[in-house]
Amino acid sequence: MKNPCRLPVLMLCLIAHSLFAQDYSKYKVKPVVSQKAKPFDLNDVRILEGSPFKHAMDLNAKYLLELDADRLLHRWRKNAGFEPKAPLYKGWEETSSHMLGHYLSALAIQYAASGDKRFLDKANYVVDELATYQKARGTGYVGGIPNEDKIWKDVSAGKIRSGGFDLNGGWVPWYMLHKAWAGLVDAYLYTGNSKAKDVVVGMSDWAYKNFIDLPDSSFQKMMVAEFGGMNESLAQVYAITGNKKYLDLSYKFYHKSVMDPLSQRIDKLGGLHANTQIPKVLGAARQYELTGNKREYDIADFFFHAVVNDHSYVNGGNSNYEWFNQAGKFDNVLGTNTSETCNTYNMLKMDKYLFSWNPSAKLADYYERALYNHILASQHPETGMFCYYVALQSGKQKVYSTPFESFWCCVGSGIENHAKYGEAIYFQGTNGSLYVNLFIPSTLNWKEQKVVVQQETKYPKEETTIIKIDPEKASKFAVNIRKPDWAEKGMTVSVNGRKVPVAVNAEGYVAIERTWRKGDVIKVNMPMHLYTEAMPDAPHKTAVLYGPLLLTGVLGKEKPDALGVPVLITKNTPVTEWVKPVDYKNLIFSTASVGQPKDLQLKPFYEVYDDRYVVYWDLFTEEGWKKKKASYEAELKRQAEIEKRTIDVVRLGEQQSEKDHNLTGSNTGVGSYDERKFRDAPNGGWFSFEMKVDTNEPVELIATYNGGERGNREFNIFVDDVKIFSENLKGEKPRQFVDHIYPLAVVQTKGKSKVVVKYQALPKNIAGGLFEIRLARQ
Repeated sequence: MKNPCRLPVLMLCLIAHSLFAQDYSKYKVKPVVSQKAKPFDLNDVRILEGSPFKHAMDLNAKYLLELDADRLLHRWRKNAGFEPKAPLYKGWEETSSHMLGHYLSALAIQYAASGDKRFLDKANYVVDELATYQKARGTGYVGGIPNEDKIWKDVSAGKIRSGGFDLNGGWVPWYMLHKAWAGLVDAYLYTGNSKAKDVVVGMSDWAYKNFIDLPDSSFQKMMVAEFGGMNESLAQVYAITGNKKYLDLSYKFYHKSVMDPLSQRIDKLGGLHANTQIPKVLGAARQYELTGNKREYDIADFFFHAVVNDHSYVNGGNSNYEWFNQAGKFDNVLGTNTSETCNTYNMLKMDKYLFSWNPSAKLADYYERALYNHILASQHPETGMFCYYVALQSGKQKVYSTPFESFWCCVGSGIENHAKYGEAIYFQGTNGSLYVNLFIPSTLNWKEQKVVVQQETKYPKEETTIIKIDPEKASKFAVNIRKPDWAEKGMTVSVNGRKVPVAVNAEGYVAIERTWRKGDVIKVNMPMHLYTEAMPDAPHKTAVLYGPLLLTGVLGKEKPDALGVPVLITKNTPVTEWVKPVDYKNLIFSTASVGQPKDLQLKPFYEVYDDRYVVYWDLFTEEGWKKKKASYEAELKRQAEIEKRTIDVVRLGEQQSEKDHNLTGSNTGVGSYDERKFRDAPNGGWFSFEMKVDTNEPVELIATYNGGERGNREFNIFVDDVKIFSENLKGEKPRQFVDHIYPLAVVQTKGKSKVVVKYQALPKNIAGGLFEIRLARQ
């Protein structure tokens, strides 16, 4: 999609776009806390051609136009008593309806970011449909959740049960509704659709009527199941209506077991499901703005910095198989499913809250790192499809969604991610200054100052950006230019060809205050260099970066053998001694005769998509490699041998894996031990799941348990209702994980494409805990 703005009519086009902003005048309740900066309305910023972000936005816009609103509305319409207009999409949409809310948000955001009326028309259509369904139902409620009426009736009556991600048999129903709440609020704020406000107020009235009197103990039990950012959305409804009852309801969604430690600045995040927590904290941030309650500030501020400093990988992402690592412990949580994209989508929202309260170059540094090395890196630059996880384990490759069959949570957040690249490039200080946070080719219509700002750059492929200031008339204000944390060689700044002193202030910015006139030009040069960043708990595992970019070693498309991922023998020398440029213009480098068994080319991570890669390199000295080589290679071979035999694997306690394998059960729950999740079923409970079979050869189940588990751990294991083994865990290897192998007779799998595995506890006993189970060839 082409940007409709073209010079020399740029100024007129920008003024016209001001009609399409997220209109902050629509808030009836303004923040009561001091905000030192605020983001510009998204419509005031336009990304220019030639940028990887503009390319990503165009691909995303094309996909939004390809999606069929009626297919996303299928269950919402059916639940309201109408015949669906189009069939349901496949994938997650078959068991959930979270995509519709994300879709509505993305349409509204894309309209604000482009001014293209096609997105407004689609957004208005969705709102009209939801309003029709809401009127037909007559309760204020509108939803697309299977069996939703019974779920909400029981929950509102205090009949609550949850095994982790289910609530009364429904898959995270509050999470589903939160996306609709957020989408409707976005449609109102970005497009001015007052009907969207009416619908979300009706939904909020339904929620208030049914849940405000639910006892706190019941609310806490209910919040064991993921509920998204319901507290943030209800706080938003309070802000756009001025009705305090919605704020009161938002505080009912205060999850004590998670929020209380954060309010005391205590990190107990290890082992928690990461993106279940981040939206809760976003809600606390919004509540703080509207109330000034210090508790909410402490929660948001401490949580953000704890996650960034102690729970994030080098690309700015966090979580392994969706779960937070223990603080500072990364070496044993570097799996195939690291850095869930939804998490960073929400962390960047948090970053904006904190920046508005206390502007800081460090906050902008994190935003830049995560934007390039996770968000941009999560989109396929040819198809526009999305990553759920961005794997950081060596030898892996990115896995992308399909256009009409996946609809993971990170597809929902993804269609928003790639529409709003303009939202954090610039901030305006409440003292009348301008913050330049990101170096992305763009234009800004700064209406308050009557100034047009244009940034021209090929950054990060070059070290320079040019910022043109074009005021309607001479105007005095400060331009604050971020000094990146990686710019160890400093930076140079000139105005109209004359160098100005580079003095970095307490916020981390170079402030240039003067009277600006038409044609004034700022030129900023930031020399880039190679540097490394090691894992905190594994100094030998090191990533290589250049300026803001994570570099990755390219392995090619074929899966490497056990010894095909190189280690580097570096002699403890600086990175410039063992990584050399091949093509500076395109930022292509190579390891220099230090790779075993071979050297690799390195490229920016966001440019590597179909190839396998290395992010964290194993570094050795020559002496260290001699000592470690045999055991290192033996372990790689062992892991490769198991992977080669594996047909299917279920990781218990992990939402995506359990959902993919249709887990069900009774009296079952999730726990964690030593960084890993498990599922068990006490008091005669059970759980079952499906596993794929693709062979008529003999197979076996390989089940992983805690080797110290003992006492009342007797249970039976069934395959397609046939008991294959009676297990009794006796704690044979304390403080270790152990694998138990259960061979299956060929007759149990022959001719089948899947089997159902069931764990059934004996009376007064516990089945499990089971951490992982593989179905593998014998």
